Amino acid sequence: MSCELENCQCCSEISDQQKLEMISEVIEKYKNKEGSLIQVLHIAQNIYGYLPLEVQKIIADGLDKPLSEVSGVVTFYSFFSTEPRGEHTIRVCLGTACYVRGGKKIVDRLEELLGVTVGGTTKDRKFTFEVARCIGACGLAPAMMIDDVVYKQVNADKLEAILAKYYK
Repeated sequence: MSCELENCQCCSEISDQQKLEMISEVIEKYKNKEGSLIQVLHIAQNIYGYLPLEVQKIIADGLDKPLSEVSGVVTFYSFFSTEPRGEHTIRVCLGTACYVRGGKKIVDRLEELLGVTVGGTTKDRKFTFEVARCIGACGLAPAMMIDDVVYKQVNADKLEAILAKYYK
């Protein structure tokens, strides 16, 4: 069950059937524990990469829960994704300070550079592009994050150099 680990790359090298078998093992481990749905969804997403309807049905059946409950949790929490995600997640802050200092220009330029709109994943699956209401870095505005790294005082001219670091 080594693929339970956060951001594990081992799961990209195994078949979907093997991933589904791993998810079934996780369900078996947690099925009689009260309040385990979010934990199972979290681990399943780490294994499978996202939570398509097929995986949600397996989890619902395995935990003896209605699919509507499982799907409701998946769609309520922004952490969960029903679509494949990129290797890295870019989040541009559009909180008041960041927006006023040029956050929208960063969004526009990233859409050009990445070839996707907000919420999209690049064709090469390198990046998923999102916006955030606030990342808590108002004094560094405008700011953005790639995974857990915060980039401060970003402007459209710095974006190509920042993205290049992730293609090495």
